Amino acid sequence: PPPRTRPISPFLFPPTGTYRWQITSTLSILHRASGVALVFGALLLTWWLLALLGEPDDFAEVQDFLGSIIGRLLLLGWTWALFFHLGNGIRHLVWDTGHGFELPSVYRSGWFVIIFSIVLTVVTFLAGYEFR
Repeated sequence: PPPRTRPISPFLFPPTGTYRWQITSTLSILHRASGVALVFGALLLTWWLLALLGEPDDFAEVQDFLGSIIGRLLLLGWTWALFFHLGNGIRHLVWDTGHGFELPSVYRSGWFVIIFSIVLTVVTFLAGYEFR
C-alpha cells in the first residue's frame, strides 16, 4: 500500500490552515519574551550597579549610555517588560486558584494586562523625567 500522507495541521496559519491568531497566544508568547527581556535588563542593572563601585568615569560612561537614544529605548522596553510580566504573572496566579477561565474573563484580563503594562510604563517614565 502507498504511504499515507500526513494530514495538514489545523494549526497552520491562514491561508493554508484554520488557526486564527488570538490575544491569548500573543500574551503567552509575550510573557516568555518579557521574561527574556528581564534577564537582559538585569544585566544592564548589574552594569549600572557595578559602575557605582568603580571610578566616577565608569559611572558617567554608563549614565551616558543610558541617557542615549538606544539606552532610553532599552530602559523603556525593560520597564514595559517588567510591568507586563508582573501583570501577566498575577493573572496566572489567579488562574492557579481556579478562577478566570471563562472565555470573556480570559480576554478581559488579557486586555487589562496590556493596558496595565502600558499605563504603568508611561507613568514611570513621566515620573522619572519629572523628578530628574
